[in-house]
Amino acid sequence: MVVALQFWPLPERLTHTPYATLMLDRNDRLLGARIAADEQWRFVPVEVLPDKYRRALLSYEDKRFFAHPGVDPLAIARAAWLNARAGRVVSGGSTLTMQLARLLRDDPPRTLPEKAREALLALQLEWHFSKDELLIQYASRAPFGGNIVGLRAAAWRYFGREPAALSWAEAALLAVLPNAPSLIHPGRNRERLRAKRNGLLNDLHESGALPARDLQLALLEPLPAAPKALPANANHLLNSLTVSSEQHLFRTTLDADLQHRVRELARRHGRRLAGEGVHNVAVVVIDHIELATRAYVGNMTHGDAREYGAAVDIASAPRSTGSVLKPLLYGLMLDDGLLLPDTLVPDLPTNYGGFSPENFDHGYRGAVPAHQALSQSLNIPAVRMLREYGVGRFHNQLQRMGMTTLFRNAEDYGLTLVLGGAEGALNELTGIYARLFASARQAPAYPVAVLQSSLANREPGRAQPSPVLSPGAAWLTLDALRQVARPGTARQWRLFSSSQAIAWKTGTSYGLRDAWAIGSNGRYTVGVWAGNGNGEPAPSLGGAATAAPLMLDAFSLLGPARWPEAPLADLKTVHVCSDDGYLAGGRCPTVERQAPLHSHFETVTPYHVRVHLDNNGQRVHSQCEPVSAMRHRDWFVLPPGQAWFYQRRHPHYRPLPSWREDCLAGARAMDSEPPMALIYPHAGTAIYIPVELNGRLGRAVLRAVHQRADATLYWHLDATYLGETRHFHEWALIAEPGWHTLTLVDDQGFRLKQRFKVLGK
Repeated sequence: MVVALQFWPLPERLTHTPYATLMLDRNDRLLGARIAADEQWRFVPVEVLPDKYRRALLSYEDKRFFAHPGVDPLAIARAAWLNARAGRVVSGGSTLTMQLARLLRDDPPRTLPEKAREALLALQLEWHFSKDELLIQYASRAPFGGNIVGLRAAAWRYFGREPAALSWAEAALLAVLPNAPSLIHPGRNRERLRAKRNGLLNDLHESGALPARDLQLALLEPLPAAPKALPANANHLLNSLTVSSEQHLFRTTLDADLQHRVRELARRHGRRLAGEGVHNVAVVVIDHIELATRAYVGNMTHGDAREYGAAVDIASAPRSTGSVLKPLLYGLMLDDGLLLPDTLVPDLPTNYGGFSPENFDHGYRGAVPAHQALSQSLNIPAVRMLREYGVGRFHNQLQRMGMTTLFRNAEDYGLTLVLGGAEGALNELTGIYARLFASARQAPAYPVAVLQSSLANREPGRAQPSPVLSPGAAWLTLDALRQVARPGTARQWRLFSSSQAIAWKTGTSYGLRDAWAIGSNGRYTVGVWAGNGNGEPAPSLGGAATAAPLMLDAFSLLGPARWPEAPLADLKTVHVCSDDGYLAGGRCPTVERQAPLHSHFETVTPYHVRVHLDNNGQRVHSQCEPVSAMRHRDWFVLPPGQAWFYQRRHPHYRPLPSWREDCLAGARAMDSEPPMALIYPHAGTAIYIPVELNGRLGRAVLRAVHQRADATLYWHLDATYLGETRHFHEWALIAEPGWHTLTLVDDQGFRLKQRFKVLGK
């Protein structure tokens, strides 16, 4: 007998039970569920049987449960006497373990041979499992009406809560219901069910488990109506978790109330955007103090569900990043000592191997402080910064920060990496921004959690990822992002409270397919993506106009949070030139600025020169003017190309004075850089001369600039003189395919040579 109990195979159902999937929020509130493969609402068993239900179940079904070995001879004898007296079967004498055995055998007919098999299986179960384990197994498999199976599913479907939160009346009802599950249906002998429940409550009171006052309140509780519809507040997250894990119970860090409100906000904005040809939005909200996700709207779709991919979890799908990687490049360069916030970055027509980035307004500023280039999201300075930092290096850093979507090598992305040539997922990028804020607060660089189990793994001494940036660089990056302008005339911005401090960045992908807005206040980081799930462009799409209003409304929903203090221990003060942001070399007015503590920015200003003037303000040198007669001035001088665009936006900019005529010969030998620049074409680049409608070659318009507004330029192509220009230096050119040399000579004899290539047909 003992051998049979030990080695006879247990029912396969014990180890191969199909479970539904359950997803709970941080407070054990239901977010969503998926039915089991056999179309039953059967949730994974509870780890500990709630005391109220446990007492009610034992009182109703098996008072001697802990005294018998699976079969209760006293119960069988009592059942036999009752059945004989009644002349029919009115009691089976089954213990809870025998009832579990019947459930594991698909509830066979109640004949004597089947009863004997149940008894043997019950003895076997008792041999292998503890009493508490058997109670949990029974509770997780008992029928509760329709396709609702198990205590956890019944608690959620009838009462909308976990079993541990059930009242005495609810626990008693679920204890009696498996005995007659059909009674739960409205209109089917509901009073019999109430009588069964109330009878059990009275028994519990008589046994001393239920105080009189609790009994009175429990008897007044109504029976539940039809099973409650399960919420579906985070379907896309549930789908993603189900695909990536075989778990059937997910305890998330989400907040059910906030999730519901953010979903409604996304729904409202989605309806508005659908009228503009934008049919999908996604939102992620992260508490960057706890580094835990609080809301996750994977995809809110308005329009044809199939066409726009309503089932796709866009929040975790790779999409073109637009400009949202620019702050990370800025912060990395701060950390590496390659720039300071006020350092001027060139912003003029640029071409690298055929790649010619353009700013959103198609304008040029000549030179712009790095922090303004970031807050204004200028493309040309960002590309020039990336070229200096290194594409491969930036690619590696992004992967280290947590971007898993960069599936191509760095060379494939090239300089477009910072302008949207890369693929990024909203949940990952929002997490990186949240960790950026955590770095600024000098908090540990934990990954952002979406499951409660992830929080439990944050143990001291456990290896953790490195911070996104140093605290100082992170703080300065966020400070620059706080300067992003909020257009006061745009309809969607008018009601937003400007008193809330938010550091944020928008982005729009090439081809108007993806709009981004990611920002942080003192407590939360909010990421928004908007576009079309099928990749269809929308003419009105833009990060500021499409995604940002939803992000800002989300911050209004979350409420203001105090902006933390600067991490002064991780910052140092440096003295820089007030007009170019480089280290002062004794030739410029200075201001104090902050830099990351361990950065080593060592570049002395290249834009301040000592000039020597005569009494008339013209430039001279020692070969044409006695030193004693000179006046010496420090002058802010940008390269000619930058200066030409810069002075159009900065009227105070003063170009260098011209050389006195008798000093020109020596000046040409002294000046290593000519006072002019070719704006188009760039050195070493190729241009295409179009064919006109009449079949003849058209003309390419070359453009140059000079430091002096009244300068005359003489144009030469190869060995041929073309002509001269004054004030506005443009020349319409016809040239044969191949390499050419353009030579410019100004009226003071300064010379500039540049090679370019003309493409053939």
